[in-house]
Amino acid sequence: MSDAPPIATRLWDLPTRITHWALVVLILVSWLTGGENMQVHRWSGYGVIGLLVFRLYWGFFGGETARFSHFVKGPGATVGYLKTMGKRTAGDLVGHSPVGAVSVVLLLLVMLVQVSLGLFASDIDGIESGPLSHLVDFDTSRLASDWHELTFRVLQALVVLHVAAIAFYALWKRQNLITAMITGKRVFSGPVPSLKFAPVWSLLLGIVIAVAAAWLIARGLKLPKF
Repeated sequence: MSDAPPIATRLWDLPTRITHWALVVLILVSWLTGGENMQVHRWSGYGVIGLLVFRLYWGFFGGETARFSHFVKGPGATVGYLKTMGKRTAGDLVGHSPVGAVSVVLLLLVMLVQVSLGLFASDIDGIESGPLSHLVDFDTSRLASDWHELTFRVLQALVVLHVAAIAFYALWKRQNLITAMITGKRVFSGPVPSLKFAPVWSLLLGIVIAVAAAWLIARGLKLPKF
């Protein structure tokens, strides 16, 4: 048995951490400015769109722990992990747990639906409207506005569950998930995992795609005339 002390090992890459915390900030900004400052609300929404596009891209072409193929498991693995939730220690899982993966996927999907609905939404007077509202009739735009608000309530519920899970891991399983998402490192008691991280060119390509998508949507999908 090795007497080597536990080592803090790089787990989350910088793009994953920046995207995570930027989404936290922009979702909060969108919440506080909805109906109060629509200009800021729109810009924060465009920022959320860019971040979501990047996160989806990064889920396929990013670092190993950021890839959906690394942490999204089937029902069997998820149920099996749920049976271990009563244990005081979290073990040496590398990245998201199967249950954490469900939370991540649900949050991303609901955010994607929520912000997409906002693009088509319009207020009752038709004065404030999303950049794609011109693509649908007024009744559809109003319906999108109602669902935009409803899905935000769903998102709020998921965020509460997410925070509760973080608290559960900190208090019961003695694992600080917040620190790991800030520093990118986690202490492993067993063998240190060897993880692969994405090259710089993949990051730059993802940024270009995300910025282009947000910019094009903000323009109402209208290409510039040269």
